[in-house]
Amino acid sequence: MTEATDLAAAAGSADPRVGLRAVVALRRLLEGLEHLQVANARRKGWSWQEIADALEVTRQGVHKKHAGRVPMQDLRED
Repeated sequence: MTEATDLAAAAGSADPRVGLRAVVALRRLLEGLEHLQVANARRKGWSWQEIADALEVTRQGVHKKHAGRVPMQDLRED
């Protein structure tokens, strides 16, 4: 199983301590993935509106959240 799969399973735990810790870890994972993909989209020339549409949020919201961040370096080759 992957870390995300394990965390998703733990989030459904009957033990609130286990479940809540998994929720926090999943939230951090998702935030990191969002940052990675927004940076990827910006490097590829996407507008803030295109990114907002893909994320189903407003342009202003995605711009406010991500505009001040330095794009993450992509170590993979295109």
